[in-house]
Amino acid sequence: MTRLEPVPYEKWDAEALKPLTGGRQVPPSNALGLLVRHPRLAKAFLTFNTHLLMRSSLPPKTRELVILRVAWRRRCRYEWAQHVLIGRQEGVSEKDLAGIRAGDPTLLNRAVDELDTVSALSDATYAELAEELDEHQLMDLVFTVGAYGALAMAFNTFEVELDPGIDDGGFGVGAD
Repeated sequence: MTRLEPVPYEKWDAEALKPLTGGRQVPPSNALGLLVRHPRLAKAFLTFNTHLLMRSSLPPKTRELVILRVAWRRRCRYEWAQHVLIGRQEGVSEKDLAGIRAGDPTLLNRAVDELDTVSALSDATYAELAEELDEHQLMDLVFTVGAYGALAMAFNTFEVELDPGIDDGGFGVGAD
């Protein structure tokens, strides 16, 4: 049972969602229904999050692997389920998902784990990332981990339920 019921779709504040939607209609979502409970916060956060999700300099598959590792580490079922769907569209494979769940020692898993654990990257991890990513991509990676960590915290705290028709993307499979 959710702690804060999402605002019903027909009562959404379109202005609060404008940074994400650009004024176009979007389908119902428990996450957006939660955010529009606080329109000023929704507008501010969605401006930032829209950059990370739609305008990030990270390759889309990389972005999704990072978000999925955050969701897994934070045990955020809602974030995991949504980004398994998005990730699959961006080329994330079942093998990738299994590696995220298992904590395989990939560079991206290591980066997310370090950022989530100590809020910094080790010199070795930073150097490896800097060989593959430019400075904008490095910044987008760090801010993606932070933003999706905050979202996971909110989704978990307010017990946001999966949207109708969405399965949990294998959330209950495997463990770190």
